[in-house]
Amino acid sequence: MVAAGLATGCRASTPPAVSTLAEYSAALDAGDYDKAYEMMSERFRAHVGRDEFVRMMRANKREVRETARRLKGEVRAVEVVAEVRYGEGDVLRLVREGGRWRLATNPIAFYGQSTPREALRSFLRAYRLARWDVMLQFVPARYAERMDVDAVKRQFTGPRRDEIAAQMEQIAQAVDGEIVQKGEEARLVYGDGEVKFVREDGRWKILDID
Repeated sequence: MVAAGLATGCRASTPPAVSTLAEYSAALDAGDYDKAYEMMSERFRAHVGRDEFVRMMRANKREVRETARRLKGEVRAVEVVAEVRYGEGDVLRLVREGGRWRLATNPIAFYGQSTPREALRSFLRAYRLARWDVMLQFVPARYAERMDVDAVKRQFTGPRRDEIAAQMEQIAQAVDGEIVQKGEEARLVYGDGEVKFVREDGRWKILDID
């Protein structure tokens, strides 16, 4: 379990999370983006390099100033949270209520499609569990007429099944990689290939796997 570090403690003291936000705000105000970067989590820094972080901060100075200004305002609430990461990069979020940890994420939403990454994780889960019926929900409307459960099954269990299995494993290894989204489309690069997504009626689908 990975705790978010929004600490408890006596009410009279400043929670460490609030102190961290104040320090981060001061770094933004001073234009000390290197310091701000050092305050980011290891997970964030593993995916976003220092140079990219600094470049984005400098390219969006108005937004950075506004963020710093808002962080200086009164903090209305500090919530103690934790996250459990498991399986295909799935996350369960927990919150403290009445002195006990309680689940805040729907643990039975097995095949969500609210973001490209969630859709990809759901797609991989459906593949590994051979839920060919579920995999149909990731087929864009433009291809839906020529796809059914049997067609999906043939595609993934036919003569190229070993090649496809290796490809899916590569994608699974890259599931936490950078996803570039532009409007209703998104892309994720994995190895020498690319997964393309499209959003239809608020749900992300797999447009193509190169």
